[in-house]
Amino acid sequence: QVYLAESGGGTVQAGGSLRLSCSATVDISRIDTIAWYRQAPGNQREMVATITSSISTTYADSVKGRFAISRDNAQKRVYLQMNGLIPEDTAVYYCHALIYGGVWGRGTQVTVSS
Repeated sequence: QVYLAESGGGTVQAGGSLRLSCSATVDISRIDTIAWYRQAPGNQREMVATITSSISTTYADSVKGRFAISRDNAQKRVYLQMNGLIPEDTAVYYCHALIYGGVWGRGTQVTVSS
């Protein structure tokens, strides 16, 4: 079984930064793609950033230049560094691993106040 646990969420003022962490219970080096998604109240879940085993990354247009995804296979963690936060970034942030048909974490709340 693969379990993912997100941490690092919280409340920050606009312009602030947070670093989210996704911790896995298995060796993530064998997971090709790991992603961060987010879901704001009343909205659909949307992809924020992805990273592959070859460290290829993609970002949603809304976060390009502000967020950075990275992975540490030795620590079994994937990170999302979020800078220049704006109120529109307020959402629950989820980690997703493309393995066994897809595994989700339970999410961590990020709230950005204006």
